[in-house]
Amino acid sequence: MADDSRFSWRFWAATVLLAIAVGVGAGWLSGARTRQVLATTTATSAQLRAALLDSEIARFRLLPLALDDDRDVAAALAGSGAAPLNRKLESLARTTGAAAIYLIAPGGLTLASSNWRSPRSFVGSDYRFRRYFREASSRGEASQYALGTVSRHSGLYLARRTGSGGVIVVKLEFDAIEAAWRRAGGDTFVSDTTGLVLMSSNPHWRFAAARPIPPATLASLQREAALPADTTPVLLPAVDSDTVEALVPTAQPGWSLSLRRPVAEAVRVAQRTAGVAAMFAILALAALFWGLRQRATLMQRRTAELEAAVVERTAALRREIEERAAIETRAAELREGLRQANRLATLGQVTASVAHETAQPVAAIRTYAENSMILLDRAAIPQVRDNLEAIRRLSDRIGAVTAQLRGFSRRQPGDIRPLPLGEALDGALLILKEQLRPVRLVRPAISPSLRVLGGRVRLEQVFVNLLQNAAEALAGRTDPTIAITVATDAGAVRVRIGDNGPGIAPDIAARLFTPFATSRNNGLGLGLVIASDIMTDLGGGLRWLADEPGACFELELQRA
Repeated sequence: MADDSRFSWRFWAATVLLAIAVGVGAGWLSGARTRQVLATTTATSAQLRAALLDSEIARFRLLPLALDDDRDVAAALAGSGAAPLNRKLESLARTTGAAAIYLIAPGGLTLASSNWRSPRSFVGSDYRFRRYFREASSRGEASQYALGTVSRHSGLYLARRTGSGGVIVVKLEFDAIEAAWRRAGGDTFVSDTTGLVLMSSNPHWRFAAARPIPPATLASLQREAALPADTTPVLLPAVDSDTVEALVPTAQPGWSLSLRRPVAEAVRVAQRTAGVAAMFAILALAALFWGLRQRATLMQRRTAELEAAVVERTAALRREIEERAAIETRAAELREGLRQANRLATLGQVTASVAHETAQPVAAIRTYAENSMILLDRAAIPQVRDNLEAIRRLSDRIGAVTAQLRGFSRRQPGDIRPLPLGEALDGALLILKEQLRPVRLVRPAISPSLRVLGGRVRLEQVFVNLLQNAAEALAGRTDPTIAITVATDAGAVRVRIGDNGPGIAPDIAARLFTPFATSRNNGLGLGLVIASDIMTDLGGGLRWLADEPGACFELELQRA
């Protein structure tokens, strides 16, 4: 008995020491792993937040371009009155969420502004001192982050020179994005090349300094109105071992986005959980070993009745171990579920937009790429080569579409020549292949000899706009159908594209071919405007057939 007592004391002392050592080691490894995972997720979250900021800025860069050749802008610059333009800019600001949109004359005076009704209206203000005005007047476009001289609220100014010499300016304020960053957690801030914090989810960090700013640079920032004249930036707190930080660049030149997240509590929880779990595992194994040894000893000392009791006790221990293992497995599943839910929630807060006319070619490129991966696994090299060639053609098409959009905005003539009508329609159907998959498409056989005057990319652009609108209108219908008909005469070719959807709403029909007229929450209302102008440039026309069921549009082209 004395030997058993000494063995028992030594065994359990060694077991406790081993459990402590294993628990400390497991806690350290779990803490390091947790820190690494949090650093990775923080970097991913920072990239998503930078993408949200970039998409917001990119969305507003289109406004000055869209207003470049607006007749109300030209009329205001010509001195014919700014009242219509004031109302238009007011409506645009309200629709797009811009803080302000205004037109500056070549001399620097503001002619029209979206806030013309406000006591703080920009109309009549002289902005010759603003860097964005000077650079836009000389280089064509410019951007500057600065304090508003009237509103005293900071924002990003996007400026573009018009053809008449005036400057269209759109001011963006980022209160909504900063609020979204606050809801997503962590401390997010954007700084420029000088280290000045321009925006932040923490309001106290705005106009702080991510790093020391030299006095000369500070004075320059105050002169440029990027910083209040009576403000001396304070340094942000240094990143310590209890915090991880991710720094990513943004599409805005000179801007970088940083995301800081505290990790101390998460690391401590992970260390504590792993350490306790490892200690319990060692103790459980030791208890199992001890129980087995005691059972073997009792089997030698007791009768068969005692052996049955030992077997029963062993079974109870096994059930306890299985229950403990089941609980730990369930806890691991719950933790993984929570992490997955967090990732999905983070992704749900982020949206990214692409250019209106290139969204479908990009989707087609992705489909070809995915098919190529499958074909590579099957060693189908010729088909992969065909897919890559299709991807190259689609990439060329994206570049051409972008050039055509620029040409449209600047009113430059395009190259018009005879081309087969079927090739242009087939190209549009290829771009929309996946989107049209659930739709029954009724189309005629078009002879290769049927040729029209036009540009292939621009004509495909029109077809894509009309077919995409029809496909989106048919979402949710049990019998989605798009019908294409072609009629010809001696000098013209008429193509009708109709669907069996709900048709055009009366309030939209009245302004169908005007900019920003749309019934979709995520639409810009520019597709039909662009399509109509393209058809006019090609010497034809585009019209809506109100008497036809659903939505039906007719293109008229010159026959080659």
